[in-house]
Amino acid sequence: MADVSLSGAALRGAIDLSGLVRAAQAPVAPSGPGGATPATPTPTGIARDVDEAMFADIVELSRTVPVIVEFYADGIAPVLEPVVASYGGRLVLATVDGNRNPQIAQAFQIQQVPAVVALVGGRPVPLFVGIPGDAEVRQVLDQVLELAAQNGVTGSITGTGTRTGDGDGTGDSNGADSAGETTPVEPPLPPLHHEAFDAISAGDYAGAAAAYRTAIAQNPRDQLAVAGLAQVSLLQRLEPLDPAVARAAAAAAPDDADAQLAVADLDLGGGHADDAFARLLRVFSAQAADGKALLRTRLLDYFEIVGADDPRTIAARRALTNLLF
Repeated sequence: MADVSLSGAALRGAIDLSGLVRAAQAPVAPSGPGGATPATPTPTGIARDVDEAMFADIVELSRTVPVIVEFYADGIAPVLEPVVASYGGRLVLATVDGNRNPQIAQAFQIQQVPAVVALVGGRPVPLFVGIPGDAEVRQVLDQVLELAAQNGVTGSITGTGTRTGDGDGTGDSNGADSAGETTPVEPPLPPLHHEAFDAISAGDYAGAAAAYRTAIAQNPRDQLAVAGLAQVSLLQRLEPLDPAVARAAAAAAPDDADAQLAVADLDLGGGHADDAFARLLRVFSAQAADGKALLRTRLLDYFEIVGADDPRTIAARRALTNLLF
């Protein structure tokens, strides 16, 4: 059964793939008689089986062409290549053995296989668990292409390379040869956003936060910087957190704002926005003025991370308003 609602969705979310990117980009010890460092393969073609060492390439590719990621395991073979190939290069398929690549499966919160997610612009979009019928798969993939177009990811891929596109799958005339091959072209990030992105890729969350704060100071209406700061602040808080200790503390002190905030961060970082919202809203009324202000500020950050148009955000914002007034 498909589990997807993509129409009009914004590419926000609490799943962070920077750890996979950092792991894939980590230096590899020299090997072989010549001491050469193996190069990370670059994905080409419509379908490719990938592992953790190659996944950074797949995340980067998804900034140009939407990538469908199909998780499989021993005894459960991937099956989506024919239907993805029928889209003529407007989609790419990456198959992942979930048992042999647990870090990828954990990043996407895969509990069972087969399971399918999309990567659009480096962001994960859950699609379905199990493989539905062909007609339903095509309906979901059509929605992925619509979402990708809304977010400027309109490139395509041939057997030899990628090309940029204008949304109709035909490519563009800027540097494309007769085979449609060209170097992917993306609009440049603003300098401070680029600085923040590079810092996140290097694991320097404090540096990324500083860059986003500077961007907001220069332009308070820079919503991408506001959302980016909220996300990187969450990563900063999660980095030193011991989940078992935090959950035990929250269970022992159900009305303690700090204890509940820590577990709400864990919930949101794990993709469970509803749980994070409900936890903070539940303890809101029991707090003094300072505690309420702290919870309100954190909830507003969560709204930026999840997205203002997300139904979960809309419901939680309404509940917060009722508590405030």
